Amino acid sequence: MIDADLVQWTRPAEERAGTPLLVMLHGVGSNERDLLGLAPALPLAWTTASLRAPMSWGPGFSWYPLGTPGSPAPGPVDAAVEEVLAWIDGVVADHPRIGLLGFSQGGSMALQLLRARPTGFAFAVSLSGFVVPVTDARDDAVAAVRPRVFLGHGDADPVIPAEATARTQAWAAAHTDVTDRTYPGLPHAVSAAELADVAGFVDAA
Repeated sequence: MIDADLVQWTRPAEERAGTPLLVMLHGVGSNERDLLGLAPALPLAWTTASLRAPMSWGPGFSWYPLGTPGSPAPGPVDAAVEEVLAWIDGVVADHPRIGLLGFSQGGSMALQLLRARPTGFAFAVSLSGFVVPVTDARDDAVAAVRPRVFLGHGDADPVIPAEATARTQAWAAAHTDVTDRTYPGLPHAVSAAELADVAGFVDAA
């Protein structure tokens, strides 16, 4: 379950109603405070909520078991997606639009959330992430909607296999309205240039 008491918000409860909501999903071994540092560089009109993944992993947390890098089993991913959707359903009445931003494993969650609810989100941002490698009957519904997606990845990423990145680019091109950016020399991280591009993407939503 997503622990609502651990969610990190950029606005106090009394100021959230009516604002668009950006849901942040961290990577493996991290926690709900990690991506919150990106929030000051993003459009201030958006309220940000950073969630903690439900599984313990090393010093931090994980959304699902790792498996093969970039190629997790789909069942546990979908189980985690259902937990995030349940949390979103509890807050959606306060927010006219909801966007997703995930890093690494969190990026795979953002794209899988689109598969689960193609019309439910204003956009999904996947940074150093990947799409789950499965033929998914829900992809036809995603392609019919063509939701806005931002893919950001470095060409020096030692964590996400090149095959997984290429698969994700092909999937996004076929099913979404994608903005695809590759950052020379960037490892498994978020750069200032990438963050500026994400800010512009979110601002246009």
